[in-house]
Amino acid sequence: MTDIFDELQWRGLVAQSTDEAALRQALSDGPVTLYCGFDPTAPSLHFGNLVQLVVLRLLQRAGHRVICLVGGSTGLIGDPRPTSERVLKTKETTADWVSRIQQQVQPFLDFEGENAAVLVNNLDWTAPISALDFLRDIGKHFRVNQMVRKDAVAARLESQEGISYTEFSYQILQALDFLQLYRDHGCTLQTGGADQWGNLTAGVDLVHRADGAAVHCFTTPLLTDAAGTKFGKSEGNAVWLSPEMTSPYAFYQYWVGVEDASVVKLLKVFTDRSRDEIELLARQVAEEPFRRTAQRALASDVTTLVHGATATAAVQAASEALFGKGDLARLDARTLADATAELPGAAVPVGTSVVDALVAVGLVDSRNAARRAIADGGASVNNVRIGDADQVLVEADFLGGAVAVLKRGRRNLAAARRP
Repeated sequence: MTDIFDELQWRGLVAQSTDEAALRQALSDGPVTLYCGFDPTAPSLHFGNLVQLVVLRLLQRAGHRVICLVGGSTGLIGDPRPTSERVLKTKETTADWVSRIQQQVQPFLDFEGENAAVLVNNLDWTAPISALDFLRDIGKHFRVNQMVRKDAVAARLESQEGISYTEFSYQILQALDFLQLYRDHGCTLQTGGADQWGNLTAGVDLVHRADGAAVHCFTTPLLTDAAGTKFGKSEGNAVWLSPEMTSPYAFYQYWVGVEDASVVKLLKVFTDRSRDEIELLARQVAEEPFRRTAQRALASDVTTLVHGATATAAVQAASEALFGKGDLARLDARTLADATAELPGAAVPVGTSVVDALVAVGLVDSRNAARRAIADGGASVNNVRIGDADQVLVEADFLGGAVAVLKRGRRNLAAARRP
């Protein structure tokens, strides 16, 4: 066992906790059985869920017993949002998303050996409970005056839309998870995001009221940039852990693009790097920020954690090749497609002149400007400089039969996509 709570605090992973002294003592005396829940609100986990998976990894490595819960029942209801009622998903869709997320979490934890993680679905114990038993055995332990104080519930009660009894009851269902896992597995700790504090403490209270036991919870902080904007959005879209929803290339580029003011904080949260390693990277940010050494280290570590070392190597090769430090033709078709999908561009048929192609993809605003760029040696196709303004794009220029990468200057890129 290690003093894991100190490490969690140093890494910026503790926002709130119940009795800190008692929690520290429990973790020190350990091993503690703990859990974190993931609701299937989408077919993939996202940036925010990754924070919780990192916490579970750290606690399991410190010798504690981890339970990963995917909410087959809570996902059918939905945690109330402060703004409006959720649209309920069908049972079939929810079951499919549960299965996807169960597969997605497995690479992050060790599910074999003496300290194997456990994967559970709360539908297994919620579905058999009758409405009468739920109200008599669970509902009786809750006080409505406490339930309405939850931030999201209070906000909805003050709105014109109000809140349905369905969503109002969500916190009871989540609290039931803690009680069930306490009884079945001796679970005494729950973790979650700071926005889940009300739900977590409801579980702590239920275990105490129903079984007279003292259990614990703590939350992780909301991660924001220097301007206070929540991390995990890329041009308005969520950063997903599924490669089908956020490609490994786009995922890697998101982390490379992190601002200097936040990169050290994110290195602490999302990587296994030691204090000495992170302090060195922090000095490099201060002294040579233009090298973006810390951002590249962060991107490499997190992409490897989520997508594996092979995918990381592929996207790094694509990044290098796009800017002339590698051979674009050697990229595999999937990585090439992902990398060029992020580029502006246009449909350009085989046989189009390079001059017209440069105009079509938006790298220049006229044919004369295209000819000047070529004459100045500032235009290339697939990193090969163009010396003849009359050159046309031939079939071999379309890598994988699909795309030719055009460049003007050192960093202005666009994709000529074969229609």
